[in-house]
Amino acid sequence: MNIRLNGETRQFDGVQTLAELVAELGLDGRRLAIEHNGEIVPRGERESRRLADGDRVEIVHAIGGGTP
Repeated sequence: MNIRLNGETRQFDGVQTLAELVAELGLDGRRLAIEHNGEIVPRGERESRRLADGDRVEIVHAIGGGTP
């Protein structure tokens, strides 16, 4: 299936949900914000949110830091 991920079309085989996409990308366990077709998806809905060919997904992960 082709997904537009962060503005780039990529192909993923065997990925059916947002949770599976996160795992495929190696982002498990990170603090993420995910937008699916223009809608922010709460963490608790990633397992049930199904993907379809041509979907648009934006993933941003929080990075701690700053100046003391």
